Parts: sequence; structure tokens; C-alpha cells
Amino acid sequence: MTAFQCIAIATSTAERFRRTGEDDNGNQLRRVVATLAGGFPCRHCLQLATPGDVMLLGSYNLPRPCGIYWTPSPIFLHEAACPRAETENEIAPIVRANPLVSVRAYDAADQCLYDLGQVCAGEDVDGPLERALGDRRTAFVNIHTARPGCLLSRVERVTRQG
Repeated sequence: MTAFQCIAIATSTAERFRRTGEDDNGNQLRRVVATLAGGFPCRHCLQLATPGDVMLLGSYNLPRPCGIYWTPSPIFLHEAACPRAETENEIAPIVRANPLVSVRAYDAADQCLYDLGQVCAGEDVDGPLERALGDRRTAFVNIHTARPGCLLSRVERVTRQG
């Protein structure tokens, strides 16, 4: 597979949400306690919450795509500080755990590459992600939950300076 990294939200964004109690659009964050039913994916550590964890729910303004395809997204974030995900060549656990994801590829001009988009189970995302990242038109990929459409993670190729 093409070398890649799932990109978590910036630590500065996570800290701002926690410190101010407001999301990117000035809404008060909602405090939610994670349950056994699941469905509480933190966008900073890219891990699922453990039952009993307090999560913050708010609106996050995606940095990309810009322009026509831009959209805000509801996200969960651990209320307590958590380490930012930094691994390479690993699908984020919150993607794998999701029953249905949407893989959305974009070019350098933030145009959606419709022919590379695919919906699949999170556990089956490797093929669609490789297809998108393997296409030279792709600048980045956003993986969303397929039903509600919430951003799970941006994915970018890893390039090595040689």
C-alpha cells in the first residue's frame, strides 16, 4: 500500500475546545458519557472511547476541502487530554470500528474525485483507500461515517525527503 498517515485534529484545536467549552462555530460543547453501545470516536487520539469516558461533542470546521466541498462536521473528543495519533501506515482504529464509511478523495484544487469515492465497512477500507491514494490526482482523502457523514480522519500520503 502507498505510505500514508491518518491525520488527527490538531492538538491546539483539541486544547481550545477543552479550554473554552465552545466548538469552531461558537456552540457550547455537549458533554456525553460513553456507553457500552459505542459510537464515541475521538478525533484527536483516533481511538474509541471506553465506556464511562466523558466525551465532548461539537462542530469542527474541516481545514480541507476548501470552497465548494467544504463542510463542518460533528466530532467527539475526549474531555481529558489524550495523546494525538501520529502513526503511519495504520488505519485509525475509529475507522476500522465503524460499520460503514465513505472514502472521499480530493485533488490539489479541492475538487472531489467522484470516480474514486466508495462506501464500505470500516474493516474493509484498505482497498478503497489504496485505490484513492494510488491515483496521482489525489492530494488527500477524507474518511467519513457513511450514514451521518461525520469526519473520522483525513488521510495523506507520507513522502520522504531523500
